[in-house]
Amino acid sequence: MARRMISLDDKIDKAEAAVIAAKAKYDKALDELEKLVTKRKQMDDKRVLEAYHASEKTVDEIVDFLLSKETEEEAE
Repeated sequence: MARRMISLDDKIDKAEAAVIAAKAKYDKALDELEKLVTKRKQMDDKRVLEAYHASEKTVDEIVDFLLSKETEEEAE
C-alpha cells in the first residue's frame, strides 16, 4: 500500500511539474503575442498618421469619415 502512495505522489509531482512548465511556455507565448500586437498597432498608427499628413483633408473631415463608417456598420 505504501508503494502505491509513493507512486501516486510521484505522479502528482510529475503532473505539477508539467503544469508549471506548460504555464511558463504559455506565459512566454502570451508575452510574445502582446509584443507583436503592440508593434502592429504602432505600425498602423504610423501609417494612418502618414496618410493624414500626405492628404489635404482636415482632422474634422477624417474623424467624420471614420465615425460615419462606424455608424453605417452598426446600422447593418
